[in-house]
Amino acid sequence: MPSVDWSIEAVSFGNCNCDWCCPCQFESRPTEGNCRGFEAFRIERGHFGDVPLDGLKAVILYAWPGAIFEGNGEMLAVIDENADARQREALATVLYGGETEEAKTHWWVYHAMSSKIHEPQFKPIELEVDIKGRRGRVKVPGLLDATGQPIKSPHSGEEHRVRIDIPDGIEFELAEIGMASSKSPGPIALDLNGSYGQFNVIRHSGTGVMHS
Repeated sequence: MPSVDWSIEAVSFGNCNCDWCCPCQFESRPTEGNCRGFEAFRIERGHFGDVPLDGLKAVILYAWPGAIFEGNGEMLAVIDENADARQREALATVLYGGETEEAKTHWWVYHAMSSKIHEPQFKPIELEVDIKGRRGRVKVPGLLDATGQPIKSPHSGEEHRVRIDIPDGIEFELAEIGMASSKSPGPIALDLNGSYGQFNVIRHSGTGVMHS
């Protein structure tokens, strides 16, 4: 059981190398046989014990040579440079699966399935997220540049809206799906163009997803 009471409610934008449906969400293998991408979020409400987390931003970059559950991946947490020392320690703890019941959040799983854990970095993070509009933008100087937009119908050019609903998921309950592109020079390199884009709310605590 976690020894610290914590919770995070955030808006999130992410991009991975899968096709728009992201087979991983359906317990299938990733489109290209491997998995790499990022998740960026802004905390609307959050705390770690008596440490407030409201307004802070973070990014997780990740990669696995196969499916996530096969392990041997790597992950890197990037934390808002505006966070003070206690906030940095708190966010690094939860993003690397600490103070969390086993397998109850996707952050815990990412950490457990990674054999290489990069030391967290503390950088300025620019982030815009419009979940319903399926639009997002994130920029971390020297590390990540990404944009997200709605899927458009090839015959009409109109925006196509589709969602993934996972009532008992460990990442989200409901996500809007779009397309996204991202570039990162490393240490976890990304060069994605028009692949799976995800826009959703995160509601995590030490005991798992806080379901509505």
